[in-house]
Amino acid sequence: MSAPLDLSVVVPLYNEEESLPHLVEQLLAALRPTGERFELVLVNDGSSDRTGAVLEELCETVPELVGVLLRKNYGQTAAMAAGFDVAQGEVIVSLDGDLQNDPADIPMLLAKLREGYDLVSGWRHQRQDAALQRKLPSKIANRLIGRVTGVRLHDYGCSLKAYSRDVLSDMRLYGELHRFLPALAFIEGARITEVKVNHRARQFGSSKYGIDRTFRVLMDLLTVWFMKRFLTRPMYVFGFGGLVAILFSLVASSYLLAVKLMGGDIGNRPLLTLAVVLGLAGIQLFCFGLLGELQIRTYHESQDRPIYRIRATLRGKRAV
Repeated sequence: MSAPLDLSVVVPLYNEEESLPHLVEQLLAALRPTGERFELVLVNDGSSDRTGAVLEELCETVPELVGVLLRKNYGQTAAMAAGFDVAQGEVIVSLDGDLQNDPADIPMLLAKLREGYDLVSGWRHQRQDAALQRKLPSKIANRLIGRVTGVRLHDYGCSLKAYSRDVLSDMRLYGELHRFLPALAFIEGARITEVKVNHRARQFGSSKYGIDRTFRVLMDLLTVWFMKRFLTRPMYVFGFGGLVAILFSLVASSYLLAVKLMGGDIGNRPLLTLAVVLGLAGIQLFCFGLLGELQIRTYHESQDRPIYRIRATLRGKRAV
């Protein structure tokens, strides 16, 4: 049986045929001198160019290389999840395949992680991107994400991150949630820090991101906020909203009933419609809360996932 690996480097690839050979060369130059037992897990996310063919050629000559070929383009989150599932290292590092992240920074991230952290995130403090199209929206998004999630990082969008295997095994990625891995790790009780890393100008190809990413980030941010606040208690948000709506409906209905008993006409009053709508909405919200509670129990019990995470268990030494 082979010795366990110290490190897995996971890189999602999409149309990176030109940068791929240079990326592998730089990763090997950065990691081989460290003495770490490592593997390079490169995931071809259904590229439409020769990325898959180049990856197959490299796998024949580089013993540390593990190529994962997805059947079609699923997106960066799915590609990263596939790489995490295949990776066998005790520490997992992720980075982009476009050469803008510097592989030479990986040993620094590993050293910081081994100080006792569960996740070390890179900070592109001198980012080599267009100021208006990329840097300004990113800065606004980072502040918004930090306020909503409670995890204050300068750079959520930097793909260069180091994770302990334990914290990654507790997370499941869906949609476009790869941007929120620090927030998801924080929900699981991870210790998180940030270090400054190099960022280089793109050498080959063009950026895969468009303006539509902004809307996806906002939707995913709402998902993460809900998971952070109400993952194990959905009744708190739906049930509370339902009870408030029902309460206002009862108050309005009581007032209208009193008006009716006093001989007034309530048939054409907008308040009557509002009372009915609030009552129905309140009942629906309350039912959503009950269904959410059942779903949460199914989610945890079907996967045997506890609602807590243990960092360590300490036992006193007993006299023999």
